[in-house]
Amino acid sequence: MNNPNPKELWSQAVTLLRQEIGDEPADLWLKPVEVLRFENQVLQLKVPNKFFSSWIREHYQKRLSTIFKDLSGHDINLDYEVSKDLRTVLAPADPIAEPGSQSDFPLSELNPRYTFNSFVVGDSNRFAHATAEAVSKSPGTQYNPYFIYGDVGLGKTHLLHGIGNSMRKEHPRARVLYTTAEHFVNEFINSIHQNKTEEFRAKYRNLDCLLIDDIQFLIARDRSEQEFFHTFNSLFNAHKQVVISSDRSPKDMSPTEQRLISRFEWGVVADIKPPDLETRIAILRKKAETEGFYVPDDVIVFVASSVKTNIRALEGSLIRLKAFSSMTGSPLTVDDAREILKDSITSESSPVRLETIQQVVAYKYSVDVKDLKGQTRTASVAMPRQLAMYLACVMTDLSLKEIGRAFGGRDHTTVLHAREKVKRRVESDPFFVELVNKLQADIQSVDKQ
Repeated sequence: MNNPNPKELWSQAVTLLRQEIGDEPADLWLKPVEVLRFENQVLQLKVPNKFFSSWIREHYQKRLSTIFKDLSGHDINLDYEVSKDLRTVLAPADPIAEPGSQSDFPLSELNPRYTFNSFVVGDSNRFAHATAEAVSKSPGTQYNPYFIYGDVGLGKTHLLHGIGNSMRKEHPRARVLYTTAEHFVNEFINSIHQNKTEEFRAKYRNLDCLLIDDIQFLIARDRSEQEFFHTFNSLFNAHKQVVISSDRSPKDMSPTEQRLISRFEWGVVADIKPPDLETRIAILRKKAETEGFYVPDDVIVFVASSVKTNIRALEGSLIRLKAFSSMTGSPLTVDDAREILKDSITSESSPVRLETIQQVVAYKYSVDVKDLKGQTRTASVAMPRQLAMYLACVMTDLSLKEIGRAFGGRDHTTVLHAREKVKRRVESDPFFVELVNKLQADIQSVDKQ
């Protein structure tokens, strides 16, 4: 390709990169980018703000350069032109006004302990955390609405409060409200009984940021759901930030007001998975530090290895150990922890079948399992094959030789190379981590069926 068409080149590169990083990161960071021109081996891109250009440079530029070289045969550099800030591109919105008194405008208090600094970031929540920080820096723009989902006790509420606390710090006059869906429903019902629906709507529709937790409790409550739909529209149309949490993804919800689903997916959707061992250890250490409670490293590792359900269970286990230590006055041991937490300890999950890994990865990348076992070396097959080998290494108890045999009789050194290559990417690319975590969850789910 001697004179590449810049838009086609960018489109092809994004398509290839999307296969590696997944749809959510690609939609978040690459979809808003526009191609301006291609001159002197420099591809000029237009990005919404400096946050975008910095993120692309740090996380994707090196990989994009390689893809451009493969596609065009030339070394192509990237340069960025920052558009006007999104807040000026969008239609004018009402400025942040001085809040009224608490009696005129009662707002739920944010928990000051739930900040971004106190949130332990790991592979399972990195994307959700990064997006939450971006939301707090540019509310009501690129990341609106922001929908976070995951099982109970994984940090969704912490991130909602973190966004609110950060916004309050950056914008002291901002009208920020944290509430739960259950409280929203109860407040709406009371407003009907007391003939105060206009006051209710004035409260919720004049916010700068609405943080609503556990939205699943609002689903199927017809009038409340419809009221939230109109509240959402009012805030969104005024370019105010809406952040929502749930225990399930939008596509897994069945609201009476079907239009809600499409609105939930207008912005960014991020999931939080259960934390891995390293993150659980970090959580326990941070909690112990906050509580001013010394816990020996071997006890921390034991608890982190044993309590795997969620962060609340982890922190609850530490509080129980602290109570025991305070009562006895003696230092904690692993035997003590094993006895105290015996009802919280879960057994190790059994390895999954390698065939399941191959099937799930093949389906994700729209290739056949026989391609993963074959000799094709194109990027569209080689990368999924290496990823499947990596997952086989970490999710099964098979040897490298056995894994290689299952992938078309390959040598164990080929499997080792694939494992190390994917591992390096996992350690450096948070969005690739999200993809790997999603694949692992899907594999475990399929394997249990």
